[in-house]
Amino acid sequence: MCAVGLLQRSGVSAERRICWLMLMAAVCRHAATIIMSEEIFDVVNERDEVIGQNLRREVHRLGLRHRAVHVLVFNRRGELFLQKRSMTKDTFPGAWDSSASGHVDSGEDYDACAIRELREEIGLETKHPPERLFRIESCADTGQEFAWVYQLEAEGPFTLHPEEIETGAWFTPEQITRWMTERPLDFARALLLIWKVWSERQGGNQSWNL
Repeated sequence: MCAVGLLQRSGVSAERRICWLMLMAAVCRHAATIIMSEEIFDVVNERDEVIGQNLRREVHRLGLRHRAVHVLVFNRRGELFLQKRSMTKDTFPGAWDSSASGHVDSGEDYDACAIRELREEIGLETKHPPERLFRIESCADTGQEFAWVYQLEAEGPFTLHPEEIETGAWFTPEQITRWMTERPLDFARALLLIWKVWSERQGGNQSWNL
């Protein structure tokens, strides 16, 4: 039996039935708005092939493989811009992370996501995707994300997204390596892995614990 019929049979007055139905309609609209505003990710298999879609919270809750990008922005002096994640982030709040990073939306490719994240997170506009460096396989350290890592040169200043980023700063590679060795918990785990691979490609030998 529908809710209206139950209310009628229970002897509730017409005025109260109308108020109750209006309240339920408002609740339904609010729930629909939340669902529609939540990000939807492509779910991928072990070969990074799309096999379905799901809501962001479900992808994270179930530990499903999905896609992300990380962009490393260096200046002419060879310094890397790092962002400090907002304390409102659902993962690694307050941790230092790549210059710009984010999930690949459903139907979006890696290159388009890299361009979008640069614009949304640090206000850096670029018509062409940055240089691809390497891909990180999905694993526990990335939160089951396949992550393409990009690099480009820019000088700033940047316009940081206030809801995503608390602050940002330039650091030399030597400063970052020393900092990660001494205080790895200051960083998002994916960045520790990315920096290890990046440093090894530069001829370094990093020894911090992941």
